[in-house]
Amino acid sequence: MNKYQDIREEAYKANMLLPKLGLVLFTFGNASAADRVNKVFAIKPSGVSYENLSPENMVIVDFDGNTIEGDLRPSSDTQTHAVLYKHWADIGGIVHTHSTYGTAWAQSLKPIPIYGTTHADHTTASIPCAAPMSDDKISGNYEYETGFQIIDHLKAHGLSYTEVEMILVGNHAPFTWGKNADKAVYNSAVVEEIAKMAFLTEQINPEVRPMKDALIKKHFDRKHGVDSYYGQ
Repeated sequence: MNKYQDIREEAYKANMLLPKLGLVLFTFGNASAADRVNKVFAIKPSGVSYENLSPENMVIVDFDGNTIEGDLRPSSDTQTHAVLYKHWADIGGIVHTHSTYGTAWAQSLKPIPIYGTTHADHTTASIPCAAPMSDDKISGNYEYETGFQIIDHLKAHGLSYTEVEMILVGNHAPFTWGKNADKAVYNSAVVEEIAKMAFLTEQINPEVRPMKDALIKKHFDRKHGVDSYYGQ
């Protein structure tokens, strides 16, 4: 068996979940899965429709964005994935979508405030929105710079990538990550649902305020705290 077969399978399964969950249309989006031992990741090939994907046509790329194995070009967002894997040692999967509500918030250049317990079950912070990058970076290595756009925004706002596993890139769309590709897909679905709920909440009550801190802490801690009691 090819030594990269496990991450090919993992990346393939993650990519196939995206249309199933309604998070992508046509070829909008990509998922990757990392092998930390060999410092490589498997990612969707660029522009290939989901019905034509297979584990075998996932492209193997190193953490500098160089193709190691594969006959197809990797996703156009490969350099962004590579930057995040190289700088964040605790992630094993990344997903990028152009899901409708998450992308609408990104295009609006607004973070998604915590309006309810669904959001607080996953993070105690607003889902951040990174500002659009400067013109010189856009005209340079755009996808590479997108990785640092994400990293720098979290740092500037005192947010840890291990606690906030999702971000909106301004005028672009959501990126999510996690301990593996499956968790990154889960986070993408969460972003989309929270984005939809927040949009509807603001339509119903334009004067709505973020949920109070005590309720945020309660809901986050019961799932993730030292004395968590959610689940089996």
